[in-house]
Amino acid sequence: MTLWETYYTPTSVEETLQLLAESGPRARPIAGGTDLLLELERGVRQAPVLIDISRVPGLDGIVMDGETLRLGPLVTHNRLVASATVRERAFPLAQAAWSIGAPAIRNRATLGGNLITASPANDTIPPLVALGATLVLRSARGERQVPIREFYKGVRQVDLAPDEMLTEIRVPVLAPSERGVFLKLSLRQALAVSVVNAAVVVRLERGVVTRARVALGSVAPTVIRACEAEGVLVGGPLTEERIAEAADLAARAAVPIDDIRAGAEYRREMVRVLVRRALAALAEGRERTSFPDHPPLLWGRSDGRFPRLAGRTVRHTVGEDEPIECTVNGENHVVRGANGKTLLRMLREDLGLTGTKEGCGEGECGACTIWLDGIAVLSCLVPAPRAHGAQIVTVEGLGRGENLHPLQQAFIQEGAVQCGYCTPGFVMSGAKLLEELPSPSREQILHAIAGNLCRCTGYYKIVRAIERAATGV
Repeated sequence: MTLWETYYTPTSVEETLQLLAESGPRARPIAGGTDLLLELERGVRQAPVLIDISRVPGLDGIVMDGETLRLGPLVTHNRLVASATVRERAFPLAQAAWSIGAPAIRNRATLGGNLITASPANDTIPPLVALGATLVLRSARGERQVPIREFYKGVRQVDLAPDEMLTEIRVPVLAPSERGVFLKLSLRQALAVSVVNAAVVVRLERGVVTRARVALGSVAPTVIRACEAEGVLVGGPLTEERIAEAADLAARAAVPIDDIRAGAEYRREMVRVLVRRALAALAEGRERTSFPDHPPLLWGRSDGRFPRLAGRTVRHTVGEDEPIECTVNGENHVVRGANGKTLLRMLREDLGLTGTKEGCGEGECGACTIWLDGIAVLSCLVPAPRAHGAQIVTVEGLGRGENLHPLQQAFIQEGAVQCGYCTPGFVMSGAKLLEELPSPSREQILHAIAGNLCRCTGYYKIVRAIERAATGV
């Protein structure tokens, strides 16, 4: 099955808008691709033309403009986590970004992509609704601004014309008198869709709430505001009684469905629980206590931004002979015939680098982890044409011959390999962690490998191997 027919890589916003205008509904912008590739695989969306905007300059900024935080749609979730500005002035958004996927997912998944996908369970939407964000949309016809609450028209339905693209998210930042928090309930600690999520922002002046916003996700066709809950909070302090009443009203505002992850009544009750916990944390000033001081990002010594591609728009057509030119493990390669593949398949089928494994093919297991321009990513969720002009390292390039990487040696010494299928992904994640944090804590190690699954339950020895490589024993 061919997921797309033509893959464009523009190098400016203007080129992108022209391509969208020319291609119409057949085209779809792609950035991280962590949602879109799966949607194409499952037939949720069709996009014969993909326009890769991931290397367009000017779309990945994090800039304070007065009391407004201006975010580019290409800002990745890990960059939101790492940004001191976002953590200080838009903390619920940093929390939401941290809760999404695992490091290799967060290194590719973008804020703009999460918003455009428009699932009511998407985690960055509630904090932006609670903060009152505005979206800037551009086309060759001009520019318009849409409040985020008006952008969503239904499940996976947004107010976005086929020739438009999201170019900026403008977020009013938390004032000194404001506090905010994001909480999420999911079926596991990483790589899990929200069963329920909630973002709460309150303004406290002399102990009295003068403004409140409560946004709920995964309990209605779109993210909703619990306006009655907000109203009962305003005009008094955050007492246990007011918190309980607001939590009850938030639960009544929810209109969830039964699905494979949870029943409607359970979701409604969990809304009550999450809102109560959120308000209690804000009342006691402990909303930041669980957020890590030095979260592992798996981008090594880089700043998490992928290099831009110079020149004019590049086109790769399925069935045609346009080459994908890249550097893999220090060697230059020109690959033909891979224009419709994922990077994982190109590495294995066209370059013979079978160390990178396909476990799930959906970004759920981490077996295909590689380094793309020095940043750990999942190659099953990267279109092969995205590798054009890129630097790639696979497990084969980590150590050559008898010159093993210290982590590879530690895996041998600790007996951390069982069936071995997951091992390349663990090694690539662990090696990038040690490059970034040479002496990681046990908690940082667990966060770093949260996206790597071992079906043989060999985690203890894997963790010990990473600890051993860190100490150099």
